[in-house]
Amino acid sequence: MRTLNTISRFIVGIIFIFSGFVKGIDPLGSTYKFVDYFNAFGMSFLEPLAFPLAVLLSSIEFVLGVSLIFSLKKQLNAWGVLIFMSFFTLLTLVLAIFNPVTDCGCFGDAIIMTNWQTFWKNIIIMIFTLIVFINRNRFLIKWSSLQQWSLLIITGFFIILISAFSFKHLPLIDFRPYKVGTYIPEKMIIPEGAPVAEYKTILVYGKGEKTIEVTIDSLPDSSWHWIETKNTLVKKGYQPPIHDFTIQSMDGDDYTDLILSDNKFTFVLISYDLKKANLKNIESINAVVDFCKSTGNCNFICLTSSVQKEIDEFTAKTNAKYPFFNTDEITLKTIIRANPGIMLLRRGWIIKKWNSNDLPGIESITKDFLNNPKYKPELTETGSEEFDV
Repeated sequence: MRTLNTISRFIVGIIFIFSGFVKGIDPLGSTYKFVDYFNAFGMSFLEPLAFPLAVLLSSIEFVLGVSLIFSLKKQLNAWGVLIFMSFFTLLTLVLAIFNPVTDCGCFGDAIIMTNWQTFWKNIIIMIFTLIVFINRNRFLIKWSSLQQWSLLIITGFFIILISAFSFKHLPLIDFRPYKVGTYIPEKMIIPEGAPVAEYKTILVYGKGEKTIEVTIDSLPDSSWHWIETKNTLVKKGYQPPIHDFTIQSMDGDDYTDLILSDNKFTFVLISYDLKKANLKNIESINAVVDFCKSTGNCNFICLTSSVQKEIDEFTAKTNAKYPFFNTDEITLKTIIRANPGIMLLRRGWIIKKWNSNDLPGIESITKDFLNNPKYKPELTETGSEEFDV
């Protein structure tokens, strides 16, 4: 029994620590997930609470996990874990049944699970949680009350500081498909022989006030008229890690291949919403823009999901002198956890990403990237096309 208790405590504790940590290093990712939940349940008025709730959730999970591993405040943490797991098990059951949000985000972007997978995962964890709760008085405590509280407070400060650092800069670990070192075109390829999505097609026909649903193999006679066609996903096909990355001009022209094949370095300013962009570092950004224009060794563009009116307002406010392209908002939020953030590309390779708070100076950019021999091998001498947008 003692062995089972210890194993259960460590299993639940490690899961809570991992879950809290991967959320803690990506507070904006958890914020976006909270916003998805609020919108799905018709509570969009709670969006201002998304960020503090994201930090609070990761902190609670991490602290509960540490308290289980080190057997701190056994009564408090046993009740805390039981309440936490009971609430989220019920929530994930609702999500699995109604599927308002396809990914619950329980492990951030580190492990993507469907709602049903998450629910059954929680059921398994709940078994170990009940073992911990029932046997909570049997765990030995080697710390004084003061030492226990001190460790819990230090743990809480630790995970909050990690969240604050990741918010001001970028996540300490990038679990998304756009991490530094990624060759974007390769991540967009569907391998030969990969499973193809299967759909069931239902045709709706009507005659007078009566309607029927038929398949393509059982069409009614000509006295019936077609109303609509319904396509239902039966089996999900292979989806490449990057499947929604497009770069379009405001007129709808596709520049994706041109930009991903450019032999020059391309600085990409990323702002999913220009109205919400932090303009504190706009002078540093404009300095890089001027440098690119003066040397001709690099390009500078902006990817946004904002409309033309918002782009014009942003341009007037910041004196922006670079072309703007349109990319899906979710894609931009996935590429970089900052608004704005900067990504450095060359021939489709993601070389570096920065929060706008960390954009280096011109001397550092020249030394570390433009004149760095490590980025020159295997690059062709085909030159570069200018963007006339």
